[in-house]
Amino acid sequence: MTEEENRAMIVNLEPDWEIIDNHHLQREWKFDNFKQALRFTNLAGEICEEQNHHADFELGWGRVKVKIFTHKIDGLVEADFILAAKFDCLD
Repeated sequence: MTEEENRAMIVNLEPDWEIIDNHHLQREWKFDNFKQALRFTNLAGEICEEQNHHADFELGWGRVKVKIFTHKIDGLVEADFILAAKFDCLD
């Protein structure tokens, strides 16, 4: 997708999402503890499995950072934005 197409798509997501180097989507969630962060990661992972589209997760105490892109093309496609929107519903 072009940079313009990516900018047009990201407006449909929560404002915490960023497009990094026109390559991937990234967002970080904050939680009160590790258990809540792990729960979110597991729920998001279930969505990935259902969609057969997998994000990269960085899990730490009270936080989860998610990176989404299509590995096959090493860039963004519409499905990446759809997956991000599904994660937004977990908030």
